[in-house]
Amino acid sequence: RIKRCRDYYEILGVGRDAGEEELKRAYRRLALKFHPDKNRAPGATEAFKAIGNAFAVLSNPEKRRRYDEFGSEQEHVSTGQPRHYSYYTEFEADITPEEIFNVFFGGHFPTGNIHMFSNVARDAHYYPRRHRAERAWTQEQEEEEHRPQNSYSAFLQLMPVFIIIVVSVLTQLMATNPPYSLFYKSSIGHVVSRETENLQVPYYVDKNFEKNYQGAELQELEKTVEKDYIDYIQTSCWKEKQQKSDLSNLAKLYRDERLKQKAESLKLEHCEKLSSLIGMHKGG
Repeated sequence: RIKRCRDYYEILGVGRDAGEEELKRAYRRLALKFHPDKNRAPGATEAFKAIGNAFAVLSNPEKRRRYDEFGSEQEHVSTGQPRHYSYYTEFEADITPEEIFNVFFGGHFPTGNIHMFSNVARDAHYYPRRHRAERAWTQEQEEEEHRPQNSYSAFLQLMPVFIIIVVSVLTQLMATNPPYSLFYKSSIGHVVSRETENLQVPYYVDKNFEKNYQGAELQELEKTVEKDYIDYIQTSCWKEKQQKSDLSNLAKLYRDERLKQKAESLKLEHCEKLSSLIGMHKGG
């Protein structure tokens, strides 16, 4: 059911007008049901991560506002088919599902009546039968994996792997390496450190770089380097702010002093670099 969901509201099973308490109740019920320590069914771990990510986004007022505004536009690709929840890369939380779970349950899976947040009268006769079915299914899968296979069936199973390897090798052979990297990359020969003349942005090139780039060509290339670097710094700064915002909101929501201290201690290093670059640019 989780894998078929089209948006975060459907994952949690709540309406778009759901309040904080309804979101928390839905998260508690689903997190207990799908936590890897309890649920050994195939796909349960991925479902647990999706539930945590959905709650982290919808419990953050700013992220929820942007998700309501732009999220629905990402639910369909050009073919018109609904997208899987994992494609919401723009709306992923910066706090892990386990950290969210720890906020609710104190760092470990709760003991005792773990279904206290669910409808016991409805589920009391269902869970034993479901677990028996899961165990039987898992046993059948294990037996299937250990059955001897003939060479032809093994070849058919490995064929997609061979195709991927061949395509990967051909792509690497045909690809042309870029003339620079923002980071040290010995695999493509970018081991020589340089700085742009205007903003002193560090970048790496190969040993033949100076022979191929001089004068106007070098100036144009360094403009591209500086633009790529500023884009990288801006993206990193945005992620730092989002992480700090997520932790602060969760700390306020659950009155968690540990999360509050963690949020306050986070440094916005890339944001500081961005401010420095903007100052240098204005000064130049």
